Amino acid sequence: MIHLPKAVKAWNQPDFRGTLKHEIEQLPSGQLPLQQCLSSSSHALDDAVSVMVLGVSDDPGFIHARVGVFFSGIIAGCSCADDPTPVDTQNEYCELRLTIAKATAETAVTPLADREEDSGPG
Repeated sequence: MIHLPKAVKAWNQPDFRGTLKHEIEQLPSGQLPLQQCLSSSSHALDDAVSVMVLGVSDDPGFIHARVGVFFSGIIAGCSCADDPTPVDTQNEYCELRLTIAKATAETAVTPLADREEDSGPG
């Protein structure tokens, strides 16, 4: 489970969006569901993730955020000596819905389908 305690502490403060962006970008490798978001490659690389906060709202128990994530992926070949597949990185982008519990900072992350309209807050 992802925890975003700095974002919860910064809620309703002027620097909330910057704090949320920074905390997501500092998550350990593999925490975000980037593999599910691939569109032009076959393996997500999450070593250089950049986040853009698209919208935020809350209710009594949760902070809801919609974020855009820029990351890279590769087309993984068989790693054979004669494999002609280049190992070039491809730029990738996806949008995620974050539901952050105000009491515990536990965060549920849901990938949004390409061009999916988020019916939630934000």
